[in-house]
Amino acid sequence: MRSFCSVEYNAPVTLRRSFLASAAACSLAAAPTASLAVTLRSRKHGLAVEARERWSAAETAILICDMWNGHYCQNAVKRIGEIVPRMNATLTAARALGVQIIHAPSGVTGVYEDTPQRARMKNVTRATPPVPIAKWCYLDRTAEAPLPIDDATESCDDDVVGAAVRRFDRQHPGLTIAEPDGLSDSGEEIYSFLHHRGIRHVAMMGVHTNMCVLGRPFGIRQLTRLGFHVTLVRDLTDAMYDPRQAPWVSHARGTALVIEHIEQYWCPSIESPSLMRAAEKS
Repeated sequence: MRSFCSVEYNAPVTLRRSFLASAAACSLAAAPTASLAVTLRSRKHGLAVEARERWSAAETAILICDMWNGHYCQNAVKRIGEIVPRMNATLTAARALGVQIIHAPSGVTGVYEDTPQRARMKNVTRATPPVPIAKWCYLDRTAEAPLPIDDATESCDDDVVGAAVRRFDRQHPGLTIAEPDGLSDSGEEIYSFLHHRGIRHVAMMGVHTNMCVLGRPFGIRQLTRLGFHVTLVRDLTDAMYDPRQAPWVSHARGTALVIEHIEQYWCPSIESPSLMRAAEKS
C-alpha cells in the first residue's frame, strides 16, 4: 500500500501543497532533539576538575534568578546591566535549540499574572516532591563550609551605601520573555513544572550568587536536594560582596570565591556558550 508520503509529484496543486505542509510537519516531528556539549567544572579538595557531558536540550531548563529592574545597591545595578545583554543572547539561542526557559523574578510575578508564561506555571498539576520545599535554604553546616566572603557585615560595595529598600517592580526589561517560556517564583510550581516536563538538567543564572541563587526555594540548594542535575552558569551571575569586608579581595574575586564554594559543595559550573549551540554529531 502506498503511504501518504509517497504521493507523486504530478498530483493536483492543492494536494501537492497539502503534501508539502504535511511533510514539513512530519520532518519537524521526526527531527532529532538537539544536544548540548557542556564542560562541567567542579572542585575536589579545592582543585578544579573538568568533565564533559552531552545533554538533551529537551531535558534541559535555564532558570533565571531575580534579575530585577532595580536594586538598592547601585554598583549591583551596574553589574546586572552588563550581564543582561549576554544573558538575553544566551536565552535566545538556547530557546531556539529547545531548551526550556524559566524566569523567576521573586516578588514581582503578579505583574505577569495575565501572561501565558505565568499561566503555564500556575496551572501545572502539582507533583509531590521527594523532600520538602523550604521557603529559604540557609547555609547547611552538615553539607558545606561557611561562605568564603563576609556578606553579613555589609554586602553592598557602593561608596555610600543607601537604605536596603526595594527598588524594583518587575524583571529587567532587557530580558525577553517569549514563548514557550515559564514564569514563577514558587518552588512548588517550578518543581512540578520541571517534573512533568521530564527536565533533568537545570542551569542556574542570575543574582546574587551567595544569596538568592543558593537560597531561594528554586535555588541551587533546593533543586539539588530535589534530585535535579543542577549547574551554575558562572559567567552570568554576580555576588553581593563589598571588598571592604573579609577576605578583602576585589569584587570579581569575591564572586569567584563564591562560585568555587558552590563547585566544591553543591554543583558544577558551566559557561554560557555551552547553552548557545548544538553539539556536533559524533
